[in-house]
Amino acid sequence: MSVISEETVRGGGSLFKEISADNEDWEPTEIESMCMNCHQNGTTRLLLTRIPFFKEIIVSSFSCPHCCWSNTEIQSAGRIQDQGVCYTLRVKSKQDLNREVVKADSATTRIPELDFEIPPFTQKGALSTIEGLLDRAVAGLEQDQPVRRATDPEVAEKIDEFIQKLRKLKEVEEEFTLVIEDPSGNSFVENPVAPQKDEALTVSRFKRTVQQDIQLGIRAEDDLEEEPAGSDLETMRNEVLVFDTNCPECNAPASTNMKLVQIPHFKEVIIMATNCDSCGHRTNEVKSGGATEELGTRITLNLTDPSDMTRDVLKSETCSILIPELDFELGMAALGGKFTTLEGLLKDIKELIVSKNPFICGDSSNTDRVQKLRDFGGKIDKIIAGEMPVHVVLDDPAGNSYLQNVYAPDPDPEMTVEKYTRTFEQNEELGLNDMKTENYSEEK
Repeated sequence: MSVISEETVRGGGSLFKEISADNEDWEPTEIESMCMNCHQNGTTRLLLTRIPFFKEIIVSSFSCPHCCWSNTEIQSAGRIQDQGVCYTLRVKSKQDLNREVVKADSATTRIPELDFEIPPFTQKGALSTIEGLLDRAVAGLEQDQPVRRATDPEVAEKIDEFIQKLRKLKEVEEEFTLVIEDPSGNSFVENPVAPQKDEALTVSRFKRTVQQDIQLGIRAEDDLEEEPAGSDLETMRNEVLVFDTNCPECNAPASTNMKLVQIPHFKEVIIMATNCDSCGHRTNEVKSGGATEELGTRITLNLTDPSDMTRDVLKSETCSILIPELDFELGMAALGGKFTTLEGLLKDIKELIVSKNPFICGDSSNTDRVQKLRDFGGKIDKIIAGEMPVHVVLDDPAGNSYLQNVYAPDPDPEMTVEKYTRTFEQNEELGLNDMKTENYSEEK
């Protein structure tokens, strides 16, 4: 029996290999295991690799030489994200059926118009298209139809009618909605007009419930209590807290340092930094430590000079970034919370859209899309060099973002700060509509 050693896991990239025809040592690991059909010994082959939008995966294939039974599966080997993700897509044309989709096994798929739902952990994870998801759902319903027709013809007839409705969706005679909700945060729906905003696709992040944490295996089944609401803030201000985690790059064990810091003009924030000793990967993130403001904040800066690139920026995890001249919008939580300069923020946007975009390389790429994204990266470089005047807008419905005023305490002639009342949808996304604090003690 082959065993993957801890030293191999800590090798920082040697465990998961890129898909490549030139990789000569790209061989699967073979494990002798029992056949679940005839209970004789067969062979399981494991291949650990990376594919676009699905991060690390484990491809397993079992074959039995005695009864010729075989089975193949794909399992996600990536880390569970800090928040869950929900994609809501309005399918308006047949072209939308070609959108690439990564559906993790923990994701729930819904089509509200048909009152149809595929619960989590009932299907294996897959890299497919919208049309492929519909075909897979049809195949699953048709699987036991011969038995149903013999034992319960009435139920079989109703399922046949429903299958026809699913197949009719592929004609897109009418618009329908596809919802993919994944508490692990590892599912994805393609935006074909990237880096521009996709009007048909809505992406939202959410905090997992205790039950979802238990389903994902990151909380014990007997631990049904919510996290404590309060903590010793004075201790947090004076100490650097350390907790164990996994490297987002190589998945090796690592440590994250956390500190509560008072930043001028921005109340308190939580700074988190992770360093991986195995592969050298480093990440840092800033989260707001204060309350949600009564009003949202929209900060607009007119870039007129290269010196503007040195302005300090504190972008909270709820802040969206807009560049109207490029028709570009980056939604909240895409880059997380960051404390950096305006130049650093623009470089992070370029890296996210261009360098780290799997659609720009490999089998997922096409010439038009690659050129479009590279042109966008060139425009970002011109903005950083001061060759292209634009407006940068930080829109934070929670009011917890900040852009440095270099003329302080006088007003900045190139920057406007607007306070606005949040919409119902923004309050819903921030979880404020269900939060009741008025007369709480009296009702209790």
